[in-house]
Amino acid sequence: MPTVKFHPSEYLLSEFVQGRLEPSMALMVSAHCDMCSECQDKCHELTLLAADEALQAPKTKDLETFSHFPVEKQETYIQMMQNITELPALQTHQNFKCSAEPNESMLDLDGKKFMLPRSLRRYAFKTQGWKKLVGKLWQAQVDLGGDSRAEFIYMEKGGSVPEHTHRGNEVTLVINGEFEDGVNCYSNGDLVMLDGQHTHAPKAKDDEGCLVFSIVDQPLHFTSGLARLLNPFSHLFYK
Repeated sequence: MPTVKFHPSEYLLSEFVQGRLEPSMALMVSAHCDMCSECQDKCHELTLLAADEALQAPKTKDLETFSHFPVEKQETYIQMMQNITELPALQTHQNFKCSAEPNESMLDLDGKKFMLPRSLRRYAFKTQGWKKLVGKLWQAQVDLGGDSRAEFIYMEKGGSVPEHTHRGNEVTLVINGEFEDGVNCYSNGDLVMLDGQHTHAPKAKDDEGCLVFSIVDQPLHFTSGLARLLNPFSHLFYK
């Protein structure tokens, strides 16, 4: 796997492992982990830690929680928990593989094919179709339900999104290629999380262009050029 530079925080990974993230953020973290071996390892460690804490908790609270039970029942419960925690670990089957068919793993854009991370493959044929935008941009919206807007965005070489800030939050995963935005350069697997404190102008310079998956919870607010004329109408094409 290529080196990934921009990751979710350990707090986000912990919330993801605990199942406490809202669905769209959980999807983005999951897709990032599909592309990032470092975060895969962290999630594995956090999962083991969470499991250990869950199993240890009853041991320290048994007598307090079940103090109103007869003594013999308290002892039976404690022994049962000890038996469960001492069971041997389940054996994993190293040779077991689960993979989607090639056509289910790829996103097609005008003859260009992109391999999607596992968590996004279900959306390869659930877009609302590609739309050609100005500035060498292509856009395919995905309906995730809820109030957020999700879409695949492809920037051809030299393609750019006008400078903008954010009324809410924008989370972007780089799937293929790289882009720079005047602040950083992002490439495969990078997870970019921005809000109203950030202003940037993404631009693809790679010969192969750049494909990203992006989720926003409020319309963008353009800050320069003619794009600013769109701001009063941004709510009309947000969803």
